[in-house]
Amino acid sequence: MTDITLFHNPACGTSRNVLALIRHAGFEPRIVEYLKTPPGRDEIRALAAATGQPLRALLREKEAAFAELGLADPALADDALLDAIERHPVLLNRPIVVTPLGTALCRPSEAVLELLPVGPLPPFTKEDGEVVRDSGQRRAGA
Repeated sequence: MTDITLFHNPACGTSRNVLALIRHAGFEPRIVEYLKTPPGRDEIRALAAATGQPLRALLREKEAAFAELGLADPALADDALLDAIERHPVLLNRPIVVTPLGTALCRPSEAVLELLPVGPLPPFTKEDGEVVRDSGQRRAGA
């Protein structure tokens, strides 16, 4: 069985589409509803490192708290960003997916395809009716 973890917000259409795509591929991920059970600072740091992106890349800029807390300031250190995410878990962007092929913030939802250790998959229709066609391209693995 392939170990896949999805940091998920069921209220988010992109997150729901990623979950559906993972299931479309025949996998049942471990689902972390991060608003109910937020990951700790070390786990958030590890997720950012695993994506190969700075921690700032995992922030959800559209949230009101982002502007209210002045998080656009590039001078803010990671510890300040982690403090903000701890107080406001909604600031953690989603969906983040971890598979044996790597870790990524999967926006748009079809970005999850490169992380799925199977493929190519038959076409998939998102909630909004958009059809996703899988090229079969995958990461080499982590």
